[in-house]
Amino acid sequence: MLFAVIPAGGSGTRLWPLSRASNPKFLHPLTGTSASLLQATVERLAPLSTPDRTLVVTGAAHAAAVARQLAAVPEENILVEPSPRDSCAAIALAAAVIARRDPEAVMGSFAADHLIGDTERYVETVRQAVIGAEQGLLMTVGITPTRPETGYGYLQCGGPIGSGPLRRVEEFTEKPAYDVAESYLKSGRHLWNAGMFVWRVDVFLAELARQQPDLHAGLMRIIDAWDSAERDHVLGEVWPTLRKISVDYAVMEGAAEAGRVGTVPGDFGWNDVGDFHTLGEMLPTDADGNVVLGAPEAEEKPGVLLHDSSGLVVVPHSGRLIATLGVRDLIVVDTPDVVLVCPRDRAQDVKKLVDGLKERGEETYV
Repeated sequence: MLFAVIPAGGSGTRLWPLSRASNPKFLHPLTGTSASLLQATVERLAPLSTPDRTLVVTGAAHAAAVARQLAAVPEENILVEPSPRDSCAAIALAAAVIARRDPEAVMGSFAADHLIGDTERYVETVRQAVIGAEQGLLMTVGITPTRPETGYGYLQCGGPIGSGPLRRVEEFTEKPAYDVAESYLKSGRHLWNAGMFVWRVDVFLAELARQQPDLHAGLMRIIDAWDSAERDHVLGEVWPTLRKISVDYAVMEGAAEAGRVGTVPGDFGWNDVGDFHTLGEMLPTDADGNVVLGAPEAEEKPGVLLHDSSGLVVVPHSGRLIATLGVRDLIVVDTPDVVLVCPRDRAQDVKKLVDGLKERGEETYV
């Protein structure tokens, strides 16, 4: 059994207006079932971990909702970050807390807002990553690419490690241009970087100290006060001073250059639920290719009347009837205070609306 760490942050601006800063996407049932993305993450980790070995790192605004959704997870395992400092600080805090319980424990970090199609293959892939972690490698689960995707980062793989599926990671590469992504796909040496990590906590914390000594030192100040009455004071004082940086930039890229990173290729129907178009591709459709989020699996969907319409992604969240006639390939999101309508091929641009609202000072809608 490994310790499972779930960073649960971000507001999911491409899923606005359903996902808001106060009610982000990982709290919503976007899985095709009644489970939220967060609950589904914990459920698929059940063969690998237990509730008492599951930790969630989240913001103060979401801690109560996380606790309600994950009633079996002990309260002390919900780590509340005073402010967003990106993924490195969040993951490192969890690693340090785990190290107090078991200095050589293996932990895995898994985002709260991903969809996985084949849970059994996912679990087996993570188990292979644990083997690499036990050998002292910083492991990442790479996704076998299925298309020349420009929206993901990539892992450039080297030779095999041992006789199993483990491979050395030579380099983390940025989101590429389309022609570069095509060459990555053809090379067979590149995997999508899904942001899933597995390592021994002592190995990770040592690498953090090597590459980010100031961040590590601040974290150790927090951990030294963790079980004392001074915890909240020290956390509030030190946390804002920690460098705001992703774990990829802070640790993994430098570790790869030093030959300390391995990967396991995964092929289990992974999706990062980036926007409504993506959801429309992942979730079951009706005969006309329409997806209605949150609707029961029945022919007649309460709150929705779709006539001569196809390829729609409809999100009925206001209690009003949504009726469409003669339209194709649209996103329709109806919440109590906002209605969004846009073409599916513009789904990535929804975040521009959120940016516009922030510029106008209309934060109540964000």
